[in-house]
Amino acid sequence: MSKAFTKETDSADSDDDGDLALPELPAGGKNYVTPGGYRRLREELISLLDVERPKVVEVVSWAAKNGDRSENGDYLYGKKRLREIDRRIRFLTKRLDIAEVTDPSLHHGRDQVFFGATVTYENQRGEQKTITIKGIDESDSSQGEVSWIAPIARALLKARVGDEVQLLTPGGVERVEVLDVRYPAPTAD
Repeated sequence: MSKAFTKETDSADSDDDGDLALPELPAGGKNYVTPGGYRRLREELISLLDVERPKVVEVVSWAAKNGDRSENGDYLYGKKRLREIDRRIRFLTKRLDIAEVTDPSLHHGRDQVFFGATVTYENQRGEQKTITIKGIDESDSSQGEVSWIAPIARALLKARVGDEVQLLTPGGVERVEVLDVRYPAPTAD
């Protein structure tokens, strides 16, 4: 069969499926993000547009000039990487357009849990945990950060120090007590 009638990309590389891998916003919900998270997402977008994408385009352009593209690894992998970059650029652009930047330092000194709070709580077994409630696109569980739509965050939101809240878990309902609530200090930016 002639190469003219074969598809250059795999169906797994379609333009739309990359956006589905990341968390969806709740219906009617806002895309809350801290000022630092917004800055990091924007820096990533600018880096992709101004640095990484032009480099990959240059490699693909050079590889395309080398003849048979069907067996040219630089061309094939470059095109695939270009699709990944373009997918991420589209995602970041959409998310930044609807981002609602919320500064947690506005609540500095309060003992009630809002977006951006660092909360220490204790479960029924006496285990203490500390989490920071962040935006969907910026939370990093390895750093003790949870998305504001996570079950623990939803249970803790609006609670105060000393309050006991119910957390629905796969093992049933668990009671957790809020021990401490902290917010970053306001900066002079």
